Amino acid sequence: MVIVNSIIANSMNAAIVGARQGLDKASSGITQSSINIAQRSAQTTLEEQGPGQVLANASLQGLKNVRAVLPTAERSVTDDLVSLKLNSINAQASAKVVDVANDTVGRIIDILA
Repeated sequence: MVIVNSIIANSMNAAIVGARQGLDKASSGITQSSINIAQRSAQTTLEEQGPGQVLANASLQGLKNVRAVLPTAERSVTDDLVSLKLNSINAQASAKVVDVANDTVGRIIDILA
């Protein structure tokens, strides 16, 4: 019985750790895709309207400095939208693994109690 309990505990721990890693990776992907989309949107607005219309002449130099500091997007908006959706699905799947692992532990505790 001790060996069975150990195997179950190890399996549950592995499932929870794997799910946590999946959530962390999905969260990082969602964050990066969102940043890329926001940067691209800000750059497009600036390019379309021109800096003279966006800010007064006194702040024009400050805007150029900020724009030079922002990293450029290396991927297309389509790539970022697909990545955002994919990471969202991965987060949902990992959360489901956590739910199933939690339910399984609860059942095991009920059986052993």
